[in-house]
Amino acid sequence: MSINRSRLDRIIAEKCQINRKKVRLMLAQKRIRVDGVIANNVAQAVDKFSVILVDEEAIQQHHPLYIMLHKPIGVVCATKDDKHTTVIDLLETLLTAEERASLHIVGRLDLNTSGLVLLTNDSRWSEQLTSPENKVPKHYLVTLERLLTNEYITAFAEGMFFAFEGITTKPATLNIVSQYQAHVVLTEGRYHQIKRMFGRFRNPVVALHRIAVGDYRLPEDLKVGESRIIVV
Repeated sequence: MSINRSRLDRIIAEKCQINRKKVRLMLAQKRIRVDGVIANNVAQAVDKFSVILVDEEAIQQHHPLYIMLHKPIGVVCATKDDKHTTVIDLLETLLTAEERASLHIVGRLDLNTSGLVLLTNDSRWSEQLTSPENKVPKHYLVTLERLLTNEYITAFAEGMFFAFEGITTKPATLNIVSQYQAHVVLTEGRYHQIKRMFGRFRNPVVALHRIAVGDYRLPEDLKVGESRIIVV
């Protein structure tokens, strides 16, 4: 996904409900500013984060938002849900309704998985983090029902064939933290991938917790259910 760009005269005509001929006149009169600079080109490309002023009054003033959330178990990664609390619902004290409505989720977690969730209104940023070509590492702490052995390390590193999709998973890193816990790093996100990989050993996942996505790590002081704005 990329942010859609449009001509300046089209945006102003739509937002001010005027024709483009009048926009050209306003430009000639130096009444329009884009990102603090007087505009003089009707075909200037702008996007949703361009700050546009007409007669010093903002007609568009959206700001990019980057949010990290400590998702609890039982909360769904969706913008709306009739049955469960959503990650968007948890942002009510942090953002306005308009700001929350502009967000999308960067890499979802399932209902019973906890940990780091990133949200944004900047599709360029989310694309960088989720595009398979970028191989952004995602870190998970996994708690298992049965004991771990070094056999798991080799199997994860070699990849596993998933017959349903007809693919072999990309090499993953598994470090044994304790007898029943592993730190797993993936660079892809297949459907229930971690649970299915441990399923090859008939070792059920008891708890799954995401601790980092790329350079963004869940802070120790961010409590379950809490969120904060991050600087990119």
